[in-house]
Amino acid sequence: MPKAYVFTRHGGPEAEAFADLPVPEPGPGELLVAVRAAGVNPVDWKLRNGYTRPGSAPAALPAVLGSEASGTVVATGPGVEGFAPGQAVFGCPLTGGYAEYTLMPVAVTAHKPDALSFTDAAALSVAAATAYDGVHQLDPAPGSTLLITGAGGGVGVAAVQLASHLGVRVIGTASAAKRDLVESLGAIHVPYGPGLADRIRAAAPEGIDAVYDLVGGDDLTIAAGLVRDRAQLISAGGKQLVVELGGAAVRRARNAAVLDEVARLAVEGVLRAQVTQTFPLAEAAQALRTVESGHARGKIVIEVAA
Repeated sequence: MPKAYVFTRHGGPEAEAFADLPVPEPGPGELLVAVRAAGVNPVDWKLRNGYTRPGSAPAALPAVLGSEASGTVVATGPGVEGFAPGQAVFGCPLTGGYAEYTLMPVAVTAHKPDALSFTDAAALSVAAATAYDGVHQLDPAPGSTLLITGAGGGVGVAAVQLASHLGVRVIGTASAAKRDLVESLGAIHVPYGPGLADRIRAAAPEGIDAVYDLVGGDDLTIAAGLVRDRAQLISAGGKQLVVELGGAAVRRARNAAVLDEVARLAVEGVLRAQVTQTFPLAEAAQALRTVESGHARGKIVIEVAA
């Protein structure tokens, strides 16, 4: 039977295992997809730890890991229009992406452009779409200064590129090891550590017009003290704290229209997926550890054999 990488209970890495699972049957509005690549995101290990997405039921165990994937349509469920077997797609799977087969809802699935590899497409559905939603929520004016915390991660590198494309001056916080990556995207790098607020002020002496936080915690609190107007403070890293500080959580669209748009931007060269490391499905544990460590540069992707 097809292989998948799952968590069998809530807990740490010891809860993960490979499993042989039957090929799922697509229901109404669903696609059965042969996975070619799956993006790895912090939410994957958070779900394993017991996190439940707002409005969602707890995952039935064992649950396949992975929140974004690309692949080829094998079959379509009842009522599906606009998709057919053999077409290349990418999106947010219902039954996890770290697998040879998954189900994908058409509402959050888009056609993969021929010019985009399966690997790059797999990096767009969560990270790039989250970046897109946040940047457009802030709607920063050309010439304004945007602070992005966690600029060296998957969402951060996409957000830097999207904001820079709009003519925005970007200050990006990240570890010293990610300085070259952040600066290569056009942002001014500010390293983490004691004195962070002073370093941000030095990089932006005229002030911070907006903040897109991807870290939460102390970094979010520091950023809130620097932005001119807390209505221009949003967070994907500390959704409860940001509201307490007078800002707002990132509003996720989670629809195919956003996926089509980020794919278009990727094809046009505005948005590079920044996949810095790939792993075969057999090394899914190592891929997830790389992201869970907090030291991953850009995007990590698991590749599944055709």
